[in-house]
Amino acid sequence: MEIETGGRGGPRAGHPRMGELCRRLTDASGSMGLGERGLRLIESITSELRAGRAPEELDDAFDELEEELLAAGHSAGLGSYRTTPPPTPTPGFQRLPVAGPVHPPLHVLACPRGHCGRVEAPDDDAPHPGCRIFEQPLRTVPLR
Repeated sequence: MEIETGGRGGPRAGHPRMGELCRRLTDASGSMGLGERGLRLIESITSELRAGRAPEELDDAFDELEEELLAAGHSAGLGSYRTTPPPTPTPGFQRLPVAGPVHPPLHVLACPRGHCGRVEAPDDDAPHPGCRIFEQPLRTVPLR
């Protein structure tokens, strides 16, 4: 999914494995069932990203982390393999959840630095989610 980055270099999908790592770090399980080596890889990757390294420069570390995830039973690793087909959209017209007398602006929440493709729907009843890699809240991106 491409998102508009608000003037930060145009639409981009971001680094897919970084987005999957960020999403997995938000899960309550914490360690993802990884051993010491996997946890060290996560710390190393996040430290390098926070220091300003481009995600593409860390592909070898992402490969190693993916191997650790696969060994721990995560069949999709960091999302480079799909073991189940994506959900099939329901055919026919469906009413948008925001349709009504007042039409609030539509937006999504995305990576605070625009580095990954993580996108989440906002939930007014839940706390604003954050990026566990950069320790910043996800930013609001208006949909056009």
